[in-house]
Amino acid sequence: MFSSHTGELPRPKLRTPGLLLEIVSTLLFIVAVTALFDLAIPRSLVDGHSMEPTFFGNDRLVVSRVHYLLGQPQRGDILVFNSLNQRELERGVMLIKRVIGAPGDTVEFRDQKIHINGEALDEPYIMDEDCRRRCQDRAWQLAEDEYFMMGDNRNNSNDSRAFGPVPLTSIVGRVILRYWPVNSIGMIPS
Repeated sequence: MFSSHTGELPRPKLRTPGLLLEIVSTLLFIVAVTALFDLAIPRSLVDGHSMEPTFFGNDRLVVSRVHYLLGQPQRGDILVFNSLNQRELERGVMLIKRVIGAPGDTVEFRDQKIHINGEALDEPYIMDEDCRRRCQDRAWQLAEDEYFMMGDNRNNSNDSRAFGPVPLTSIVGRVILRYWPVNSIGMIPS
């Protein structure tokens, strides 16, 4: 059909989404990506002194849930896990500790030193080697799905010495990155 005034065909209208629709779509995409990211790689806040000198209060960490889809936690890994205390678990409390003993290990305290399967454990990361009041002579035999977890600040840590071995089902993931404070940003080696 021709226009009566110019003799040209009318120009078709472009069907482009409006600015508002574009903004809403972008925001929904950002929310979906953030939710998926939080499911796979949650963030965590250090609260307390139990992991000093490795982590300090208010350090912010990224935790990987996917690390253990293909493998198991290893001795030395720093993990976040659900509290074994029922009241804390109901409030969503999670703890951060280092794996000291793995499934099948015998963890023993003898003369203030940790022994794994009879061998003294070298621990350059701990704050204070002297833990007389918290490292009583005692031994644990770990089952096939249990991990012995301890804080690096042995004299100020509520850990497997108090609540026992941690089952694999309670483990949330491995700490992989510190992103706050800025002067401490970096990957966390296992």
